[in-house]
Amino acid sequence: MAREENEMFVLPRGATGFFRPGDGPLPETDPRAFRAALHTAARAAGGRVGGVEEQARPRTFHTAVIERADGPVVVLCHAHHPWIAFAREQRNWYTEEFLAPPPWAGAFADRGFTVLDRALLARPLPEVDTSVLSASEWRGVRIYGITTLGGVLFNAWD
Repeated sequence: MAREENEMFVLPRGATGFFRPGDGPLPETDPRAFRAALHTAARAAGGRVGGVEEQARPRTFHTAVIERADGPVVVLCHAHHPWIAFAREQRNWYTEEFLAPPPWAGAFADRGFTVLDRALLARPLPEVDTSVLSASEWRGVRIYGITTLGGVLFNAWD
């Protein structure tokens, strides 16, 4: 389900949401597949799906809320790669505000998504393979003061 903590995370093209027109369009995570996995996860969590918001520029991710008796959990789904993360509140970008995957996160993995854990998302950028990032992507990272993998993946750079 979750990636190994010591494994080097390799940022693929499209991870930041930026693209170069000459490289063609970025890959897309199917929002319908995300919704289907979301409903399965909500049932496994003993909750229900609250609001779902599809990605809109400049944000790089879809968001949804699973309403539970013990409080809501925000589910983040990267728009270009099938990555799932969890947070306590909805925001337009994240840096280190991620939650550990809940026990029912396996519902996403069962549907082909990769669940990213809090330790991986908090990993400092020097510990991530960022070799595909362009100069303009690095400029955005520096301007916005992003220092973690999660900040690169779940952002709203304009």
